[in-house]
Amino acid sequence: MKRVTMSAVVVLSTVVGATAYAKDITVVNFGGAVNTAMKPAYIDPFQKSSGTKVTIVEYTGEQTQLKAMVDNRKVVWDVVEVESGDVGRGCDEGLYEPLNAAALVNTNDFLPAAIHECGIGAFAWSTVLAYNADNFPTQIPIAWKDFWNTKRFPGKRGMRKGARYNLEFALMADGVPAPDVYRVLETSEGIERAFRKLSELKSHIVWWEAGSQVPQMLTAGEVVMSTAYNGRINAAQRQGKNLRVVFRAGNIYDIDYWVIPRGSPNKASALEFIKYATSIDAQVAYAHEIAYGPTNLNALQRLEGNLLSNLPTAPANMRNAVQHNLKFWTNHGDVLERRFADWLAK
Repeated sequence: MKRVTMSAVVVLSTVVGATAYAKDITVVNFGGAVNTAMKPAYIDPFQKSSGTKVTIVEYTGEQTQLKAMVDNRKVVWDVVEVESGDVGRGCDEGLYEPLNAAALVNTNDFLPAAIHECGIGAFAWSTVLAYNADNFPTQIPIAWKDFWNTKRFPGKRGMRKGARYNLEFALMADGVPAPDVYRVLETSEGIERAFRKLSELKSHIVWWEAGSQVPQMLTAGEVVMSTAYNGRINAAQRQGKNLRVVFRAGNIYDIDYWVIPRGSPNKASALEFIKYATSIDAQVAYAHEIAYGPTNLNALQRLEGNLLSNLPTAPANMRNAVQHNLKFWTNHGDVLERRFADWLAK
């Protein structure tokens, strides 16, 4: 969903009359549509209510810079958005401050996966099948088997460059029901099956690395379908692009987390920001700005209609959804990514 290159720091407005506890903080996110949505949903209201000035930094998700700050005890970031693969790894490495989630929120109100010893879920997002509706006036793709069917649906396909998600979608295209994907992928036969299915499509694939590339590729006609971050497609739809998302094909949903780097000089204000950003009102406001789902279930209950139907955590969209299996990718990710790189090079 999501990723951009490091950009210049953007300093947002300062609010006069800061409360006694307020200290200026730096919040780091993935930029692009995510940052655009966060400003009216989280940043501006938090600044107004707390008197804390917020500086936004955009990054790619690479943890090297954060690790260097922590190791050298020169931490200048206070709150950081991280993916699920990093929240556990960074916590184990001592990069983040432990969080007592129960002291900030009612943990029973949240998706279970959103509560972590070092972070709280910021929002849920999905990797989905997306297409340009201009290319399909009479018949539309509804399943991953259609993504692989280049005779019925001619044209190039976009896929994120890597093994993650693609192996799961390959198995779905080969007939594995969504709930069984990781059970099959846990076996050597399942891995062979997934790579064999990927090979069928290989000559038709255009690889992408940043989520912002996908709407551009679809609207320019470089590809007719692509795997995509649902929020990126929603942002393009809001700009009038005739793009569509197919949740029912089987989407893989995941959670991004708020964490506090170990040694943050403004921990108290950082905790206040996370508390605000995970509140019902803030998460409802964020869902109005971009189609990433609330982790606070009470916020989800306040959304309806087209707004709700575009969210990964909407009940209808969860029926054929697969939660990204962090344990599987932690245990097998390095091996599978190396194999993917070898496969791609052939």
